Amino acid sequence: MRLTTKGRFAVTAMIDLALRCSEGPVSLAGISDRQKISLSYLEQLFGKLRRYGLVDSVRGPGGGYCLARPTSEMTVTDIIRAVDEPLDATQCGGRENCRDDERCMTHELWSTLNDKMYEFLSSVTLAELVNQQLQRTGGKVAVVHDARRSRPRARVKAVALES
Repeated sequence: MRLTTKGRFAVTAMIDLALRCSEGPVSLAGISDRQKISLSYLEQLFGKLRRYGLVDSVRGPGGGYCLARPTSEMTVTDIIRAVDEPLDATQCGGRENCRDDERCMTHELWSTLNDKMYEFLSSVTLAELVNQQLQRTGGKVAVVHDARRSRPRARVKAVALES
C-alpha cells in the first residue's frame, strides 16, 4: 500500500477539525500548531478536501474550515481519495503489466490486498476515529487560543459525535 504522508496527514487533520468544529470554523494555523503539519501543506490538502465536498471554508476574521457533512457519513477512504492518495499495493496500478508488460506472479495477491484495504478503510468513519480520540483523552479536547477570536477558550468539552 502506498499510503504516504499526504493521506495520513489528511486523516489526522480531519480528526482535529471534527473535534473542534462545534465551536465554529477551525483555522488551519491551529491545526498546523497542534498536529505539527506544515501550514502550506495543510492549505494544499484542504483545497482538495473542499473540492471533494468534505469541508467548507469560511472567509474573513474568525474564518477557517468546517465539516461539510456529518462525520458518520465520511470514511477514511473518502478522505484519502480526496487528496488523490492511491490505495494500490500493485506495482502496475492494476494494469497487469507488472513485469515486462506482463502480469507478475504475485499480481493477484497484491490486487486482493488492495480490495481488503479498500474494504477496511471504507468501513471506518470519521465519527469512529473522533470517538476513539475522545475516549483516549477522557472527552477533553484542548483548544489552542486563536488570536483572531474575540474570547479565548482554554478547554472545551467535546460531545461524542454520532457513530
